[in-house]
This record gives sequence, C-alpha cells and structure tokens, in this order.
Amino acid sequence: MAERPSPAAGIGGLILAGGRGSRLGEADKGWVKLAGVPLVRRVALRLAPQVDGLLISANRNLERYAAIGRVLPDDEGLPAWSGPLAGIAAGLAGWPGQWLVTASCDTPFLPTDMASRLVQAAQTHGAPIAVACAQGRRHSVCMAVRTDQAGGLRDYLLAGDRKVELWQQRAGMIEVAFDDAAPQAFLNINTAEELAQAERYAAG
Repeated sequence: MAERPSPAAGIGGLILAGGRGSRLGEADKGWVKLAGVPLVRRVALRLAPQVDGLLISANRNLERYAAIGRVLPDDEGLPAWSGPLAGIAAGLAGWPGQWLVTASCDTPFLPTDMASRLVQAAQTHGAPIAVACAQGRRHSVCMAVRTDQAGGLRDYLLAGDRKVELWQQRAGMIEVAFDDAAPQAFLNINTAEELAQAERYAAG
C-alpha cells in the first residue's frame, strides 16, 4: 500500500476533466465507463488515498463531479479552451497547501505511490515541478507542482502560450522515472481503441 503523505505536507490532488473528448465523439471523458465504472471515479480511487484533498477541473456536468471532489471551473480571465494548463492554473490558485499533484481523468491505472514519489523528488532537487516518465516517455500532465508557480503559469497562459512541456521546461522541471510501474500505469484513453485496450487490462 502506498504511504499516505502526512497532513502537514499539504498535498492536493487535481483531476483534469475539462477536455473536449473530440476523439470520443465529444464525450465528457470523465463519465465514459471502463468495465462499468466511470473513468473519473477510477482515477479518484487511485489518487485520493495519496493526497490530503481532491480537486476536479471541469467545465461540464459540474454537479456530478462535485460528488467526487471540489470542482474548480477555469479562470474566466484566461483564453477559452486553454487546454489542461487552464485547469492546472485553477488548481494552483485553489489549493492552500504547498504541492499539487495532477492527473488526467482518462488515466485509470495510475501508480498508487505517484504523489509521494513526485513530491519527494521535487523537494530533493529543489525543483518546482516533477513530471512522471516511464519507458522513455514523459507523461506531462502527471506531475507535482509547487503552488507558488500559480502566478507564472497564469502569465504564461495570458501571453497566448498553452504547451504544457514548454511551461514545465521554463519553470525548471525535473523528470521522475516510473519504469518499475505496470506497463498500463500511464495509459491515456483518447480513442475507442484505447478504451478497448483498457477494458482488456481491467479484465485481466
């Protein structure tokens, strides 16, 4: 069982559920079911035990998401559809603790120790952002972010930028290897084919 961060750590968890779901027929992906369970609930079951509070970035079905965590709509002062960084900006502004750990609502098999490993690595290296990597691939929205980065991220978005990795690099991120995690740990479900693949993993 993953070690739960102490309350003094002030670690928040943010599930990003504000995407358009364009490759799944404009579906609100958080409520797409995997083996009968909505994706957002699967992510919450993985992330909630690792953190001290759960937030959800969403712009549809807000009442449904509120049953899972505190819902944070995007900042209306930012450009519309600014991508996942808009949700992260809302989370950084809305979480009172020092660290925020983020994940997408369509990554149902997250490592159960992701939060503690990311935050510990960031603290050890004095970095403001730690990003999960596995088998040579960076999983950009699976990260720990120090909440003092809120102002800089908002400025980045107001300047018209929205690329996650560019912001991370400018902020001074580090990568954290999860090569020991299960092969499907960071599976990201964007298409019907990937959903079918996830169904096979869930059944196994």
